[in-house]
Amino acid sequence: MTQLNIEERIQMEPQWKQRLLSEFEQPYMVQLREFLLQRKEQGATLFPPASEWFNAFNHTPFEQVKVVIIGQDPYHGPGQAHGLCFSVPAGVPPPPSLRNIYKELATDLNIHNQSGTLTPWADQGVLLLNAVLTVEAGQAAAHQGKGWESFTDRVIDHLNREREHLVFILWGGYAQKKGARIDTHRHRVIRSPHPSPLSAHRGFFGSHPFSQTNHYLTENKIAPIEWQL
Repeated sequence: MTQLNIEERIQMEPQWKQRLLSEFEQPYMVQLREFLLQRKEQGATLFPPASEWFNAFNHTPFEQVKVVIIGQDPYHGPGQAHGLCFSVPAGVPPPPSLRNIYKELATDLNIHNQSGTLTPWADQGVLLLNAVLTVEAGQAAAHQGKGWESFTDRVIDHLNREREHLVFILWGGYAQKKGARIDTHRHRVIRSPHPSPLSAHRGFFGSHPFSQTNHYLTENKIAPIEWQL
């Protein structure tokens, strides 16, 4: 695929595209593209739809990022994934991890959200970034180790290097390994166990990530996030 074809086909917010376009020519990305095409030809159902793979970037331009929440891979149930980690489209009930996120939000800031759609957070500057941007129906982690991790590492590298005073929220061991490259002198890193029902009681509940985030942003004269949906 030529440079022009790549640039035309990648539907991504311009600030991000400027920084990430060259990644699509890298060998790992060529292999990933071939893998995804092959799986589709073999009849696999991929989530989210291709038009939403880069939804996180399109809702949160590079210069508007204030907070980064790192997820693992998209939801693998029908109609759930739409390119924002932990979020589901309007009308879809919040999955268990998101319900626990809302429980902690209620404890932390007395905010009681019902909708599972986190688009309003993304539009305020919360980059809801999965480490892996695609999955297959009914198969969690089906596309791990295929190349997306290298791509999202580059995303984190650009933010870490080019921005200051961001908040990185790393829930669980996977996200914490992913965030190991972040300069904690330039940015605030908040770590806790994952909000999954399997681990939330080991320290996620009571960790106050939302108030910590807004405190840090306010300290650095950055408008806080309105977490109420």
